[in-house]
Amino acid sequence: MTFNELGLERALLKALNEQGYERPTPIQEKSIPVLLKGKDLLGVAQTGTGKTAAFGIPILNNLIIENKTAKGKRKIKALVIAPTRELAIQIGDNFNAYIKYTNLKAAMIFGGVKPVQQIKTLKYGVDILIATPGRLLDLMSLGHVSFKDLKYVVLDEADQMLDMGFIHDIKKIITKLPPKRQSLFFSATMPKSIVELSKKMLGDFERVTIKPQQATAEKVTQGIYFVSKQNKPKLLIHLLEQTKNDSILVFSRTKHGANKIVKKLDNVGIKSAAIHGNKSQIARQKALTSFKEGKLKVLVATDIAARGIDVDDLSLVINYDLPNVPETYVHRIGRTGRANASGTAISFCMNEERPYLKDIEKLIKQKVPHLGEHPFMDDSKETETKPIQKERKETSNNQKKHQSRNKNKKNSRSRYSKRSNYKSKKNFTKKSKLGDKS
Repeated sequence: MTFNELGLERALLKALNEQGYERPTPIQEKSIPVLLKGKDLLGVAQTGTGKTAAFGIPILNNLIIENKTAKGKRKIKALVIAPTRELAIQIGDNFNAYIKYTNLKAAMIFGGVKPVQQIKTLKYGVDILIATPGRLLDLMSLGHVSFKDLKYVVLDEADQMLDMGFIHDIKKIITKLPPKRQSLFFSATMPKSIVELSKKMLGDFERVTIKPQQATAEKVTQGIYFVSKQNKPKLLIHLLEQTKNDSILVFSRTKHGANKIVKKLDNVGIKSAAIHGNKSQIARQKALTSFKEGKLKVLVATDIAARGIDVDDLSLVINYDLPNVPETYVHRIGRTGRANASGTAISFCMNEERPYLKDIEKLIKQKVPHLGEHPFMDDSKETETKPIQKERKETSNNQKKHQSRNKNKKNSRSRYSKRSNYKSKKNFTKKSKLGDKS
């Protein structure tokens, strides 16, 4: 099947052809016909399979048809809710490419920037609104967003919404939506909490599931190096020097860790930047744009910031830290090997992270191939247990501090008790003397 066979509007087809869209991906092929009929949809597919086009194309096609007879000021007819600023921007960029030859207007609202310009855009009117939950609720409460004319609503990356603690915000937003609407619910995984949320949002729906048993992208070559914590920076630098012309995405578990990686890379002349929740939206977007344009070789990201990264020809993802949530591993390596492309994902694993690796392999139902020796194997063997010993030492120190505090409290109580006993005895003696006198 080709996009030309889906019966789409000419203006939309022209834009899709310009973007190089020829044949729908499996999620698109199964979702678009259902959505063109007006039914609700629950879509389950891993990241990088083309979900944005799967829900965007049918919604925009319907809006193009409806807009032919529309009059007056633009009103919000479609709402897409995304968990992160980066993903909202990515969806917005895709939508703007799709509507290039139409008179539809899309806008993005998200936190991390002043809302003044976003409010001004909403005031002039938009057809499609792409938003993160927090900023959307803020502007709704101020009266800048109305869903009176809303016909389509999409909840994208629903599992990530829950991971980030947006469940209550999403429930609040759902209560404000008109009951008569077409609802689309997309998620890479389907835990019980997601199923329950989908029931609250969807009406009469069809479910489209793409390879639920295949947890990782087919064309991503995976591998793992065992390395100590101290030697992770050395191994990373070694690998980066071996892949000089490629764009590489490095994952850190923490914001502080991401900053440390960038500092170490800068020290050896490797240009890099970090994106995470503590960075301003301007800094995050500047780093992401430089990375996409090839001006920046290495982008170091935390999981929350990385969900919206969609870079063409991203050949290598490095898990500097293994994630402690196995599903996160799937999302990470899905940044490469997107759609029909191939890619490589390399992970570092120290002793403490072996349980994480075990959970990941259980989820993806396959062993991650061991990549064998590397230049820092000997050092790794000598120092592999040190982090654990350090943790034990810290625990021991904490226990000593705790015992010391308890001892101080005990001594304090003992002194207080002695003072109390002394006072009691003194009072008793006084009373006894008074009694003798009487």
